[in-house]
Amino acid sequence: MKITSIGADISGNDVSCSNTLINNIENDIPNLLNLGAYKAALTNVTGDDVVISAFVPDEKLKMVNKGIVDLLQKNAEDLGDINGISTTPEGAGEGVSYAEAEIRQDRYPDAIIMAFDTYGGESFVHNVADSVMKAARGMDQVTDIGGSSLNHGQEIPGVGYVSDETDDPVVVVTVEDIESIAVIAGAMMGAALGNKNVYLVRRGSPSYVIPGSVIMSITAYMNGNVMDLAVPLSDKMKILRV
Repeated sequence: MKITSIGADISGNDVSCSNTLINNIENDIPNLLNLGAYKAALTNVTGDDVVISAFVPDEKLKMVNKGIVDLLQKNAEDLGDINGISTTPEGAGEGVSYAEAEIRQDRYPDAIIMAFDTYGGESFVHNVADSVMKAARGMDQVTDIGGSSLNHGQEIPGVGYVSDETDDPVVVVTVEDIESIAVIAGAMMGAALGNKNVYLVRRGSPSYVIPGSVIMSITAYMNGNVMDLAVPLSDKMKILRV
């Protein structure tokens, strides 16, 4: 089994996602279960970007991926990222962000998904995503790590190709022990925030930041249940006052 996460900017504006867009996507999520997904959800809403994630058997990956893109296309207020998908590497443009990771078969499917949103396609966001993956790599209880920056120029199963112009990366990490989620997510968050001009936001927050900045959301996706980790992790960072 795998987790697959596909992110796209399909909002009608450049800073946020409307409640209508979010509700329409969530209403269509059950269609992915009909295509073979074990669980599926709108896991991240980051500025004007959404990420749909699904736990899926390996043999259903292509079908579910196509279903996610079809769902995004159906509900899109703007087809920008969808239009970047191509059947060939040469025709690919700025498209959807795609990440996948393996899940151990004898564990509940638990994962951490981090998504980024740039306003002007700030190129340093890929270095931020890379630092997040490096922070998670080798940590105890991590099964696998996937990042959308690794898939540029590679065929997305069931979808097609996108170019290296694709921004707003997604990182997924599968976790073997529920009690390790906070440790791993905290390390990922710390690595991201250690970079310049990167800000943690709640799920669904608009990208009201100083231009030249990047925002990120971080979600725990535990056996189909979505939990926004921005608030509990930021609470842990509060300095004790005397």
